[in-house]
Amino acid sequence: MEHSAAEKLAKVLNILVLIAFVCNLVALPLVPGLVGIASEGGLGYFADFISDSGLSGGAPTAAALFFAVCWQFLWRIWRTPHTAAIAAFLMFCGVCTAIILWQAKRVLGTIRKGNPFCRDNARSLKRAALCCLVIALVALVRTIWAVAFYRSIIPVFTYNTLFVPLFLMGFLLCMVMSALFRQAAELKEENDLTI
Repeated sequence: MEHSAAEKLAKVLNILVLIAFVCNLVALPLVPGLVGIASEGGLGYFADFISDSGLSGGAPTAAALFFAVCWQFLWRIWRTPHTAAIAAFLMFCGVCTAIILWQAKRVLGTIRKGNPFCRDNARSLKRAALCCLVIALVALVRTIWAVAFYRSIIPVFTYNTLFVPLFLMGFLLCMVMSALFRQAAELKEENDLTI
């Protein structure tokens, strides 16, 4: 049986979503370390750490040291409110993003099977929409908190503020798509009953 163009595109998208999902899961445990490295001075801190260690071995050694540096910050960053807030926010968004990617993988799986108009897709898109809404609301709360805490308007010009409209649009888009998939599934069920 010949696959439709949508099924072929769904196969490619499924691979890309799976790669993004795996990268998300790999990066999630590194978030506290990355926040810690950034709070200590960024890549300059990491370069100093490598030069102080006296190790040479190229990229594999640098990668191993990077993971070691990330893990040394795992507990230290929770001691200061600023780094704890950043790490908690990024980890929370990372978990929600993993859920969104998993729901996208489920939808693409039904499209690949040739059964896109089912109630499972409507439920998956609704879950993704709720995760988008949660990210938008948490980003809004974090932006408002930062403006109040620092008593400055500068936090309005950060990625937190950008998350609010982006994930709000994602929420609305996923809700519309969920309603469309639900309606298409109902029409398909009615059509199957009349035949």
